[in-house]
Amino acid sequence: MLKSWISTASFAFVFALTSFNQAATAKDLPDFTELAEKHGAEVVNISVTQVMQAGNAMPFPNMPNDPDLQEFFKRFGIPGMPGQGDGGQEYKSQSLGSGFIISTDGYILTNAHVVNEADEVLVKLNDKREFKAKIIGTDKRTDVALIKIEATNLPKATIGDPAALKVGEWVAAIGSPFGLENTMTAGIVSAKGRALPQENFVPFIQTDVAINPGNSGGPLYNLRGEVVGVNSQIYSRSGGSMGLSFSIPIDVAIDISNQLKVSGKITRGWLGIAIQEITKELAESFGMKNTNGALIAGVEKNSPADKGGLEPGDVITKFDGKAIIASSDLPRAVGATKPGKIAAVEILRKGAVKTLNIGIGEMPSDSSDTPATGKPAPKAEPNKIGLTLKELTPQQKKKLNGKNGLLVAESTGAAAQAGIRRGDVILGLNNSETQSVEAFNKQINAIAAGKTIAVLVQRGENTLYVPIKVIK
Repeated sequence: MLKSWISTASFAFVFALTSFNQAATAKDLPDFTELAEKHGAEVVNISVTQVMQAGNAMPFPNMPNDPDLQEFFKRFGIPGMPGQGDGGQEYKSQSLGSGFIISTDGYILTNAHVVNEADEVLVKLNDKREFKAKIIGTDKRTDVALIKIEATNLPKATIGDPAALKVGEWVAAIGSPFGLENTMTAGIVSAKGRALPQENFVPFIQTDVAINPGNSGGPLYNLRGEVVGVNSQIYSRSGGSMGLSFSIPIDVAIDISNQLKVSGKITRGWLGIAIQEITKELAESFGMKNTNGALIAGVEKNSPADKGGLEPGDVITKFDGKAIIASSDLPRAVGATKPGKIAAVEILRKGAVKTLNIGIGEMPSDSSDTPATGKPAPKAEPNKIGLTLKELTPQQKKKLNGKNGLLVAESTGAAAQAGIRRGDVILGLNNSETQSVEAFNKQINAIAAGKTIAVLVQRGENTLYVPIKVIK
């Protein structure tokens, strides 16, 4: 009997412990039901209609005319997407997105790419009512748009604080993936302050929340039901979610929407420089102790930076009192500065720390001007790092705003491995400007094997430093 009782008691203890653990685990997991019930009505479905030309076909001939696929291809710029050709008979193209209400009188936040070039924007509420929306303004640089419907007493979103978000914290998205309205997905914050290529003004929130075409412009919620982000981009090889989703912090989006509401446009501070990240190799070539800062690869002539004394090769370590750790920190700091303000810019120049007081300009509209680099010159002998160079003609120098440079006729060896290619223009070596092919090659020959040099290269309208290790 005793043995039987012990066995029974042991079983009962194990069962109780298991039940306790299950209950504890269930208790620790977040419950999204209240969030869905209370905040689902704040989210809207957006349908966009564009009048297109029949010559603008989908990228693949047998692809169905699916509005969700069109939204995806439109966002990621696949060639052949409607809107990239001309001629032919007109037809209507539709795409889908999401948004959320930020005021009871009908102001709605969404993505700029959802409503760009729209001929008609239709907003569908959670209660199935539909309204035609007016586009108040869009900002392509942050991918934020503000639209308005004529309605009152609407449920509005509660705005949260993205700065309080922690990596690992639970978050949820509500939107219309593939047109499936009011769909909720959940995950965690994977990273904060993420910089993405060509996205200089947004410190993205990265999550593993399932975001798909149609979710664009929808809200990202924390567990308190506060909107902390606007779902904007995904990384995908398939067109669907792969656990890499990126949201615009809500404070960035609200600031943009307030400017759009007041003036219909965005005003940003501007220096007029091209910058790049400082790698370990570049830090070594400049004699730096770490990789902190933003390296100036180019200065636009007559820009605020030019007038303020900034030069290629300077490393900006502090802007207006804000430390610049990564190069992506600088565009956001400058962009948030009011034009006309005098900002203290701390730089590292040839090993010495200097502070320049620079008047911040207003960022101009996008320009499509591309300085020419000229045609490759007749072939000569490659130098120590594999570059065959030629002097620029007066016409080519004029197109470079009078700057001196050397045209790359051929690139082989260490230079080619580092990414320098035919047609590039060499503007400088480390902190020195180029003077002539002979002088440049003489500098290269004086550098010992194993050392890393920084070559300033212009390609099209872009300039950057390329680190090259001298191998012979």
